[in-house]
Amino acid sequence: MLSFSVMERKCFQVSEITGLRAGKLLTPHGVVETPAFMPIATRGAIRTAPFSVLNEMDAQIILSNTFHLILRPGLSTISKLGGLHSFFGWDKPILTDSGGFQVYSLSKRRSVTDEGVKFNSPLDGSEVLLTPESVIEAQQIFGSDVSMVLDEVCSLPSSEEDLKNAVIRTTAWARRAKEKFTELTASKNPKPLLFGIIQGGLVPELRKKSLEELQEINFDGYAIGGLSVGETHEQMLKALDFILPLMSKDKPRYLMGVGQPEDIVEAVKRGVDMFDCVLPTRNARHALLYVDLNEDYLKEVLQSSNSVETGKLYRKIHIRNNNFADNLEVINPYFRLLDKTTYAYLRHLFQSGEPMAQVLATINNVWFYLNLMKKIREIIKK
Repeated sequence: MLSFSVMERKCFQVSEITGLRAGKLLTPHGVVETPAFMPIATRGAIRTAPFSVLNEMDAQIILSNTFHLILRPGLSTISKLGGLHSFFGWDKPILTDSGGFQVYSLSKRRSVTDEGVKFNSPLDGSEVLLTPESVIEAQQIFGSDVSMVLDEVCSLPSSEEDLKNAVIRTTAWARRAKEKFTELTASKNPKPLLFGIIQGGLVPELRKKSLEELQEINFDGYAIGGLSVGETHEQMLKALDFILPLMSKDKPRYLMGVGQPEDIVEAVKRGVDMFDCVLPTRNARHALLYVDLNEDYLKEVLQSSNSVETGKLYRKIHIRNNNFADNLEVINPYFRLLDKTTYAYLRHLFQSGEPMAQVLATINNVWFYLNLMKKIREIIKK
């Protein structure tokens, strides 16, 4: 049985881009309807928003990070507590990133070899080694529904030689990860899923090489990595335009670390199924809110070859602006936990340094992203 099923319908095409897709990802802890956005619970929590609120929002899946959870609370503790679902109190699917991006961000603390990645812990300075095998072992202890292989991430721009070496190493690590995953999950039913990660930067030949080699290994899904690391919006779209038509239609496609709502809509038009990004929670902590999704424009842009004009799709506002000081309009009349919160009140909370300001802003922004994906799915299925 395929772990991913797709419903496709034809839409207006942009060059050789695939059509819109609506699918279902089957995991041990439930079905994820795609296109889907995964709120990020890096260390086991959505910053300033409890999981009970995510359940009210109908969040389908969350993302946690292997790198951070290995450091704290550690594998022994997580194992004793019965895995992440038991530890978090979350009974829906969990995808765990391998930690490759976090290790990439610690460039001054780590060294990369064919064996794996050595780095000094940002907590206590102790030396830690991540290998393709140890990352898979950790994610099996976690009880992850979707595990990611260890990959090597290059910032952009990078030399073609560096990108080529990263592709070679990522493929070798992916093969080792698949072998360990197969060994550890042989007796599991239902089986968790394992995704490979395509690298190659902005070089088409390297992207193609990476994809073809990963498809030979045969993963349950494929992530597009190595974007949102310094390239422009246009460069990202060009990379997607090239790689997506080459990807398997019957496997989920996950664009890692992207992005603004307009980035997501553009990627959905090109056939991407899964997304994650820190922006809704990070921006909330800085008093930036996503509001007023224009559903008519969303439908129009999804069904045409037009690019998204940000100002038409939604508004992004800075709630500290003086213009909101006496605005008694409710910030989000559609979600129960926000339908009494006015712009004036939320601005007051931020100006007063009240922690509740970040809580309410985070709830708004995460709801906005999840609602955006819900509306996209509804439009695709009509």
